[in-house]
Amino acid sequence: MRSTAQFPDEQSDDGRFVRQEDRFRTWVTADGRSGFPAVAGRYHLYVSLACPWAHRTIIVRKLKRLEETIPMTVVDPIRDERGWRYGSHFLSELYLASDPRYRGRVTVPVLWDRETKRVVSNSDDDIMRMFETEFNAVGDPLPDLYPYDLRTEIDALNAVIYETVNDGVYRAGFATSQAAYEEAAYRVFATLDELDSRLATRRYLFGDVPVETDWRLFVTLIRFDPVYVGHFKCNLRRIADYPNLYGYLRDLYQIPGIAQTVDFDHIKRHYYMTHDDINPTGIVPIGPLQYLELPHQRERLSAH
Repeated sequence: MRSTAQFPDEQSDDGRFVRQEDRFRTWVTADGRSGFPAVAGRYHLYVSLACPWAHRTIIVRKLKRLEETIPMTVVDPIRDERGWRYGSHFLSELYLASDPRYRGRVTVPVLWDRETKRVVSNSDDDIMRMFETEFNAVGDPLPDLYPYDLRTEIDALNAVIYETVNDGVYRAGFATSQAAYEEAAYRVFATLDELDSRLATRRYLFGDVPVETDWRLFVTLIRFDPVYVGHFKCNLRRIADYPNLYGYLRDLYQIPGIAQTVDFDHIKRHYYMTHDDINPTGIVPIGPLQYLELPHQRERLSAH
């Protein structure tokens, strides 16, 4: 028995979810060589508080003190057949203003250029990296989330985490065949098991301070127990069942400013009320209870 796909154009014949490529991938650069200089007030960020991909950019924007430099609009968490809405407008209007022939799925985040009135980027990977490296003159050079001496290792671990965890939960949840679901779901937990072991001896993924990879993982971990365990059937284990990942999640959540980027109301309403092929009743579960303010005790892993 096969179910109806959430996104039919991104579904393979054997039931796998194959995410579409990002359409807009121009770069903002510190020296302006791309034609899009990193200056204050020129760009606008459109996000959903429910979306993990958008959440990454919200976190980096906050950590790099770019909130005054790059204004942000939050879309409604309920996405219908017209797509993401903000006020009386839809994000699709920005896509079509940039490319009238665009026919793909409209996604968040979106970095909009007010001067040329076009989408600069809808790639969360690129937007994160731009915020991390190109806006230092108008933001804050610290923290360094992409340190030069770790870039090769960061890129390699990013790729594994994206393939098996970040997108892995979607590959499980949006699968329309048993085989596709099981393959994706087992890979999610194989990587989570490896990450839990890695975090037994280090506070963050690369040592004593969080870098880009930690935040790329965080946005999936924070949604895992409330959404992915039940809604996407990634239920071999909860994050709360992992001795190191659960403390690590609390540690990141308790970093000043991060809790304010997490909106469980938006997260739960979006997933449970928007994915009507998976949850046709639209009922939003009341749990689970999470204890993210509990002491994480991971300071003991920091070097002295």
